[in-house]
Amino acid sequence: MKLSRRKFLIGSGVVGGGLLLGFSLRDTAPIPHTRPGSFQPNAWLQITPQGEVIFQLDKAEMGQGVMTSLSAIIGEELDYDPAKMIIEFAGVNSAFKNPQMGVQITGGSTAVMTGWDPLREAGATARAMLVGAAAQQWQIDAVQCKTDDGFVIHSDGQQRSSYGDLAVLAAQQKKPGNVELKKPEMYRWVGKSLQRFDSADKVQGKTQFGVDVVLPGMKVAVVVRCPQFGGKLKSFDKNSIAGVRGIHDIFSIHSGVAIVASGYWQAQKAASQLAVEWDKGPIANLTSADILTAQKNALVQKEKPFSVENEGDVVAVFSAAKQIVKAEYTVPFFHHSPMEPQNCTAQFVDGKIELWAPTQTVDIARAVAAFYTGIEQEKITVNGTFLGGGFGRRGYVDFAGEAAAIAVKVPGVPVKLMWSREDDMQHDYYRPATFHQVQAALSESGEVTAWQHNLVGTSILKGFGVDLMEGLLPSWVPSAIANKAGHGFANFVSDYDITMGEGAKIPYAIENRKVGMVHHDSGVPTGFWRSVSHSFNAFIVESFVDELAHAASKDPVDFRRSYLKDSPRHLATLNLAVEKSNWNIMPRIAGFGRGVAVHESFGSVVAMVADVLVRGSEYIVQRIVVAVDCGLVINPDQVIAQMEGGTIYGLTAVLKNGINIVDGACAQSNFHDLPVLRMNESPKIAAYIVPSANKPSGIGEVAVPPVAPAVANAIFAATGKRLRDLPLML
Repeated sequence: MKLSRRKFLIGSGVVGGGLLLGFSLRDTAPIPHTRPGSFQPNAWLQITPQGEVIFQLDKAEMGQGVMTSLSAIIGEELDYDPAKMIIEFAGVNSAFKNPQMGVQITGGSTAVMTGWDPLREAGATARAMLVGAAAQQWQIDAVQCKTDDGFVIHSDGQQRSSYGDLAVLAAQQKKPGNVELKKPEMYRWVGKSLQRFDSADKVQGKTQFGVDVVLPGMKVAVVVRCPQFGGKLKSFDKNSIAGVRGIHDIFSIHSGVAIVASGYWQAQKAASQLAVEWDKGPIANLTSADILTAQKNALVQKEKPFSVENEGDVVAVFSAAKQIVKAEYTVPFFHHSPMEPQNCTAQFVDGKIELWAPTQTVDIARAVAAFYTGIEQEKITVNGTFLGGGFGRRGYVDFAGEAAAIAVKVPGVPVKLMWSREDDMQHDYYRPATFHQVQAALSESGEVTAWQHNLVGTSILKGFGVDLMEGLLPSWVPSAIANKAGHGFANFVSDYDITMGEGAKIPYAIENRKVGMVHHDSGVPTGFWRSVSHSFNAFIVESFVDELAHAASKDPVDFRRSYLKDSPRHLATLNLAVEKSNWNIMPRIAGFGRGVAVHESFGSVVAMVADVLVRGSEYIVQRIVVAVDCGLVINPDQVIAQMEGGTIYGLTAVLKNGINIVDGACAQSNFHDLPVLRMNESPKIAAYIVPSANKPSGIGEVAVPPVAPAVANAIFAATGKRLRDLPLML
């Protein structure tokens, strides 16, 4: 049985926490941003007597389009044009906790998935109460009323009242126990390609990202950190920056030396001149080669890897097999590189802290700020901003903890902490480097009779465990206790974290299957990278499936089809991509190759067909055709955009350098030696949607996993060379 990271958390008693901890984790704090006198039937909606319809958006907008899609869902049932809503980022409140993760987080491609039912019900509840108010006012039965874009209308057409006019009376109505939801044929906004509500302001430069926050009298801070992971500050010399103008203060915090200045460049100049001595920590001499060697040794020494899947009798089949295909794959550490480097603005006044943070998780940001300052969570306010890219990096809130720690050292002064691009790359929570061994047994007729996959990598949840626990526990739990509990959880999952196995379980009908994991902590910080473990497990699985098709002398598509007969969503998605790519019509060009991959992640299935053109030791990805089944589509244009963006993001990890560890530190520093895909390198991308009436599933990350295997398989088709290491270099 497949066990996702969310199910693992729930099953282990972490998410929800009631069974494990013995008390409820929900609080009774008031919902932030409440307008006095407004009709507020639930946490998401407010309607003022002045006619304002206010939607509290409880997810971070980082380019994935949730501001538009979630507004469309609630507006559909409210019967109110979502484009007319006032949309605000929600503050910290237990009502906004992600039901799959237990904290107020935007991640795991769950925004629409988890918002679909509650937002529909929230909109329908408000609509029912407004109708009840109108019926009471007109002294008629509610069934004689209908709604239309912000108005309740009498069936005779003679009377109508706006939602604003009914707000006061609606607030007095009893909430209905059950509400009737619209049928799909009634949808006006859901399923339609809506113009994104955040685009115009972004184009005009009006959008406030974290880096755009400006407060009166604000200073700017940078932090000088130890280059080595796990290193600590020994000493620094204030006199070494005595000649730099504009320096407000310099002092140590938990992560290094903070320099507060009148502006960013003054702070950076001081940072470049600061004389500082570090204790380089336990991995000061570590290299990437050392890590790979240690991973291979860890797999040899572990007799029984932790099981992700174990079906049939794999050992017996391999013992009797006449043909066994084996391969080893490696994946390097990889960086997030969001367009906007990490930053956070903080102010400490009268014993209270206020933060302005581009974060994927405002409640964890608040909890971490509390831990590093000793200020109670109830005295900390977190204002979410737009994010200039997230990709999982902003689920980690180290920058918020730093900003809060700096602010309490300069009370009354608003301080914006800024990370440089070098900081962002060299102090990331990287996608883990992993090592994989796979093998399969083939019968004389070429049928796959057994599959085995063992992988070695770092527990992703271990690095997130401390912050997660601080966010999960009630705000009244002392930060020191929450932090200690987090370390206990992190140590527990270091051996049992099945997150590393996501995407390793195959959809193919092979009777004997075994997937195992070995956790090896290199000391390099790792974390959630867009599509998490699916990003590398899909590469291994779909590349090796191609190897088996070749060993069986079968067409890669036909081979997959034969094993997907019991997986109709995979088969339909694969067939659509194959059809749209004209799979069987190959250009007669020397060096041309076409590859295919299909993978399920976050409840959605994506199939890709990649065309490459090889010239000597170089190759160009010319075209990628994508098909996706993500359930009911809220905004088709946004789904297509996510397919295109995810494909490009995934291609960076296919074509560009990963992180190289030298002397316990990241060897690269900026885009000159750690590049991302440029516009002129992007292939043509054609994306198609498989029609579905199922509930919406994930979309933000699901295009990333199939990219690497589709390209690798295309290179093999063109050259006969099987590339098993990322990035794909000829």
